[in-house]
Amino acid sequence: MSGEQATERYDVVIIGAGQAGLAAGYHLAKRGIQFLILEDHERIGDNWRTRWESLRLYSPAAVDGLPGMRFPAKRFAYPSGREMGDYLESYARAWKLPVRTGIHVDRLRRRDDGRDGFVIEAGDQRFEADQVIVATGAFQKPHVPDFAGELDPGIRQLHSSAYRSPSQLQDGPVLVVGASHSGADIAVEAAAGGHRTVLAGHIRGQLPVPLESRRGQTVMPIMFLLAKYLLTIRTPIGRKMAPSIRMGGGPLLRVRRPELDRAGVERSEASVQGVSGGKPVLGDGRAIDVANVVWCTGYRPDFRWIEMPIVDPDGWPVQTRGVVDSVPGLYFLGLLFQYSFTSMLIAGASRDAAYVVDRIAERAAAEPSPTRLAARAARS
Repeated sequence: MSGEQATERYDVVIIGAGQAGLAAGYHLAKRGIQFLILEDHERIGDNWRTRWESLRLYSPAAVDGLPGMRFPAKRFAYPSGREMGDYLESYARAWKLPVRTGIHVDRLRRRDDGRDGFVIEAGDQRFEADQVIVATGAFQKPHVPDFAGELDPGIRQLHSSAYRSPSQLQDGPVLVVGASHSGADIAVEAAAGGHRTVLAGHIRGQLPVPLESRRGQTVMPIMFLLAKYLLTIRTPIGRKMAPSIRMGGGPLLRVRRPELDRAGVERSEASVQGVSGGKPVLGDGRAIDVANVVWCTGYRPDFRWIEMPIVDPDGWPVQTRGVVDSVPGLYFLGLLFQYSFTSMLIAGASRDAAYVVDRIAERAAAEPSPTRLAARAARS
């Protein structure tokens, strides 16, 4: 079969079938725009199912639904990762969204013939699209400091992306590196499993009240409105917060300082700075004798497969609300603080997707579609 025969053509291709990609699919379908969603995992929702077993969302079910379908739980229930994965799968099924799973995209580039549009290569499969949404999310390349390789080989090391439960830990003390919400959650779980646990890293604030308390139910709607409308790239406070969030510096959410203290977790504001004698060394010069290290040190963006100069020196796409001005027809969704604090939450997926799809529809209306013209020529 020739390359031309093997090429599939669409008005829009979405890369990634997480909450952002599916929300975009919903809005595209409502506008009657032809599209296809490509998903790396074998099953929709597996990006949630493969996280640690006890994970629950930090936002209540009342704001965890995507457009057109509420999350099937009580308003102030906090779904598990597996429940969210199942919801995303049922959402795609309910709206008959065209998702192909098990498709790993290797390259995204411009068309060869000089026409507007893009080529997506995935193994021996080839797709062309007039416009592309990259919705692969922000959690891409697990980050571990270079000196981790100098630790004693007898210490078991896990990044949070590979952590599932305390059963993976060997007997002995645990050092959890990174004091954001995932680090705090895992530290409490390790301590509850009988391990002496140290949480190392600077804590960048916390919720003022327990997340799942009655006070939390009162405060949470207010916090959500602030996160959605005040903490945005349009406000000074939002612009100040964005770089910290993108580097994995979120505040404590479900597990706060009081919960850490009650669980017996030792806290160190000093971060891990290096290794001495095979042991991790904190910024205050103290070496810690541990049997396990869990690196909750976040992720780094990895868009090397996009063969266009669209990233800044830190590796993040240069975009405004998901629109790449330097490459017309290319968009992003699901980035940390793409528009607001809620961009990283299920609750922010629909607004960001609707904005991007509006730009797609405007461009499609203003310019003839090369994909449709080519399909029309092939039929003639």
